[in-house]
Amino acid sequence: MNVAIIIAAGSGNRMGQDIPKQFINVYDKPVLIYTLESFQRHPMVDAIEVVCLDGWHEVLWAYAHQFNITKLKWVVSGGNTGQESIRNGVYNLEDKAGDDDIVIIHDGIRPLVDATVLTDVIQKAKQYGNAVTSLPYNEQIFIVNSEDDSTTKAYIPRETLRRVSTPQAYQFKKLDWAYHEAFEKEIGIYGSAYTNTMMVELGETLHFAAGSDKNIKLTTKDDLELFKGYLNMDKDTWLK
Repeated sequence: MNVAIIIAAGSGNRMGQDIPKQFINVYDKPVLIYTLESFQRHPMVDAIEVVCLDGWHEVLWAYAHQFNITKLKWVVSGGNTGQESIRNGVYNLEDKAGDDDIVIIHDGIRPLVDATVLTDVIQKAKQYGNAVTSLPYNEQIFIVNSEDDSTTKAYIPRETLRRVSTPQAYQFKKLDWAYHEAFEKEIGIYGSAYTNTMMVELGETLHFAAGSDKNIKLTTKDDLELFKGYLNMDKDTWLK
C-alpha cells in the first residue's frame, strides 16, 4: 500500500489572509483540494491522510465529499511545529500501514505536484527505501565573508548542490522508527527541520528523485498569482 500524508496544519500567517492559505479558494476550489486531486488521480496512491489545522477538520471532510476525494481515509490534528505535525500523521498510521508500505509526505500548499514526479518518488522509495524530490541548483552560491558581510571570497560549486522539496517517500517501518528516535533524542526536530533533514541527522542516506519547477509552495500572495498563471497556462504544441 502507498499512503500519502498531506501536511495542512499551518495557519498561513505570511499570506496575510483571514483563513489558512490551504483553504483559500482559487477559481472556486480550495488550494488543498488541488493538491489532493493530484493524489486522488494517481493510480499508485492507495490512501490519503491529511494532517489538518484544528477547527478545520469538518470543513475538509465537506470539501472532500464535494470534490470526490474518495481516497481520503484519515484526518488528524497537527502539532505546534511542522515536525510535530508530520509525526502525528506517521504515528496515526502505526495500526494501519505495514512495515514495507510506502508513505509519501507532501505539503498541502504545493498544489501543482506532477504525476511523473509522484511516480518517480514512489518507485525510487520502493527500490531504495526512501526518495526525495530534487532539482539541480541553477544559480551561483557565494559565501559571505565573515570579516565583511558585504563581500565574498568563496563560492560553493552549484554542481554539488540539489534543492529538495516534497513529495518525499519513505518505507513506513524506517519512517516510524525515525520519528520515535528523533523525538526521544531531540534530533532533527527543531526550526526548519523536515523529514529529509531529520533523516540525514539520524545518519540515513537519502536518494534523489525527479522534481519539477512547477511544484511551487504557496507562501505569499505573489505565489497565489503565480499558481493562477500556471492553471491558465497553455503549452505550446511545438515544444518537445
